[in-house]
Amino acid sequence: MEGSTLLNTGPASWLVLAGLLAAASAMWRLALHRRMGEMLLAGARALVQLAVVAVVIAAVSPYPGLALGFVGVMFAVAVWTAGHRVAPKGRWWMAAVPIAAGTLPVAGTMFLSGVLPLQSLALIAVVGQQIGGAMATTTLAGRRIADELSGRRGEVEAAVALGFQWPAARRLVARHVAGEAVLPGLDQTRTAGLVTLPGAFVGMILGGAAPIDAGIIQLLVLISLLAVNTTAAWVAFQLAAHAGWDKRA
Repeated sequence: MEGSTLLNTGPASWLVLAGLLAAASAMWRLALHRRMGEMLLAGARALVQLAVVAVVIAAVSPYPGLALGFVGVMFAVAVWTAGHRVAPKGRWWMAAVPIAAGTLPVAGTMFLSGVLPLQSLALIAVVGQQIGGAMATTTLAGRRIADELSGRRGEVEAAVALGFQWPAARRLVARHVAGEAVLPGLDQTRTAGLVTLPGAFVGMILGGAAPIDAGIIQLLVLISLLAVNTTAAWVAFQLAAHAGWDKRA
């Protein structure tokens, strides 16, 4: 696709990909003191997974039922990924709760209203983005809240000593950081069209859609993600308040 109107995907793109991944891995290791293999593996996995997913999507596109099964796989991977970031030695599977709580009501509303059609590509694209947003929010909120509760454990214990129940004491200390995981999505929505042109909008314009239609669809995606992410962050916060990630809970 060297004639692409957006990016040149010819041989030069592979050299750029390799160079950017090497640079990111070096910065990850040398500046941030993390394992270089993590970054290299992430890039290699993305390459393989996108190739496989492209073939799978092409195969299931005529069958909405199979597309729903594929969305189920997406959900399972999201739970595994977020859960092992937030509680690798705890109840990692509880990540299913904020991810489902964020995604199901929003996707269901869009589907029941007719905004989201029962078509394979639409289901995979829209619900997949929502699952991804809920996964990222659950990871960021869960880890940020856990760090806050750990660093201010003395304040939690002091609140309990004053008569608060443990969940109320944890909420008192961590409430102000619970929404920080939503800020990237909030800023993306606030600056849409000014800082970046979102992918769905650009893709539809390049595909020949009317600009107004492309804008409405992108707005639906952005606002739906805000609903997904705020709900996921709140549920992750409630889980932390009730020690829901803790294996001893």
